[in-house]
Amino acid sequence: MKYDVVIGLEVHVQVQTATKIFCRCPNRSGAEPNTLVCPVCMGYPGVLPVPNREAVRKTILAGLMCSCQIAEYSKFDRKSYFYPDMPKNFQTSQYDLPLCGRGCVQIAGTGFSGEELPAAEIGITRIHLEEDVGKSTHFGEYSGIDYNRAGVPLMEIVSEPDMTSPDQAYAYLTVLKQAMQYGGISDCDMEKGQLRCDVNVSLKPAGRTELGAKIELKNLNSFKSVHRALESDIERQAAILDGGGELFQETRGWDDDLGDTYFLRRKEGDEDYRYFPEPDLMPMAIDEAWLEEIRDQVPETPEKRRDRFVAQYGIPEYDAGVLTADRPVADYYEETVSAGAPAKKASNWIMVELMRELSQANVPITESPITATALAQLVTAIESAEITGRQAKDVFVDMFKTGNDLETVKAALNIVKTDDSEIRNFAREAIAANPKPAAEFKEGNEKSMNFLVGQVMKASRGNANPQSARQILIEELGKS
Repeated sequence: MKYDVVIGLEVHVQVQTATKIFCRCPNRSGAEPNTLVCPVCMGYPGVLPVPNREAVRKTILAGLMCSCQIAEYSKFDRKSYFYPDMPKNFQTSQYDLPLCGRGCVQIAGTGFSGEELPAAEIGITRIHLEEDVGKSTHFGEYSGIDYNRAGVPLMEIVSEPDMTSPDQAYAYLTVLKQAMQYGGISDCDMEKGQLRCDVNVSLKPAGRTELGAKIELKNLNSFKSVHRALESDIERQAAILDGGGELFQETRGWDDDLGDTYFLRRKEGDEDYRYFPEPDLMPMAIDEAWLEEIRDQVPETPEKRRDRFVAQYGIPEYDAGVLTADRPVADYYEETVSAGAPAKKASNWIMVELMRELSQANVPITESPITATALAQLVTAIESAEITGRQAKDVFVDMFKTGNDLETVKAALNIVKTDDSEIRNFAREAIAANPKPAAEFKEGNEKSMNFLVGQVMKASRGNANPQSARQILIEELGKS
């Protein structure tokens, strides 16, 4: 029997703010466990929360970037459940009156499998704002809880069940991540828990309208894991249905090493959470003037920036797509070009050399040891024949390792520009020592010139400019 796949995603995005959502504790990662806490985020008796205006603004901005309807009136609610990582034994969230209502995002391009996806519209059910919970770490026979994350502002972006394949889910997550980064809403670093995803997937006989049992998949720490988990559980569900079995609404975990899902618990319903309005927080009325102010802050989308890069800088669409996939990379590229680097050469160096070094060092481009200005100086030096392309690669590696500027690295590597008079001497020596290739070039064999240029480069220890060497060789051969 063939089945239709139905997929919906619940994406949690930590909002980038200076402080937590209801208190003044810093909103940052990497601190010693349980050092960024206070009576408010720990839920001590007698304390009162105060909403973070910036968290509300960025949630509305996220909604506008996803074409959502922005609520004129919104409120917070208490969601009751009992986990050790939630100090209050309830979560302050939103239920029936979220900040952002119906919206959509457009997906297209290449999926995880490398296949071209047709354009599709994925509906957004809601985007609501809530507080994050602490982080549990398991140490075999016991567990530890770090409450530094408790109270960090967290958006939940709930999609419609509009996706029909793991590739579509992957593309949707990619577009959503780009939007959040471009809006300055979140860095979306999954390793730091800034973006987390729960997947709902069900199967139904092909052509039927009634949905099958909804299976929720958790513990997905990368977009690749989302894709793999979906493929695995779709296969598992199909096998059960093919065997005449029945599926039940449940929550399953994902084991990335085994490549398989496993049972966690029966899935809760909304009634289990006993939602009711948060009594310690007033409802929010979204002022129209403030909403218009936020509308004016909606940034250039990745798609528009990609098109602009092609038109403004004359680079291929492929280059523009790679450079604009992440906003920090796009920002770095524009800064490099603004500092004087030729557009296409800057694109090549960033996409090939810089991306390789950053990947190997596991460093984001925002922390690159080579600044955009320094890279522009390097590329400009190649263009002006101050250094050769071969020298530039050695210089680049040293700049990345040390963080030093171009001139400092050139001095350390003893790189000195070879002037034309020295190149001419090397050219005459190369012609004299290799009469056969010299004669062959005169007879029209272009490949012989490459050999002679190589001899000049060898004699200059790679310091001669290849273009200058070629031109001077042609001049000298014309005299003989």
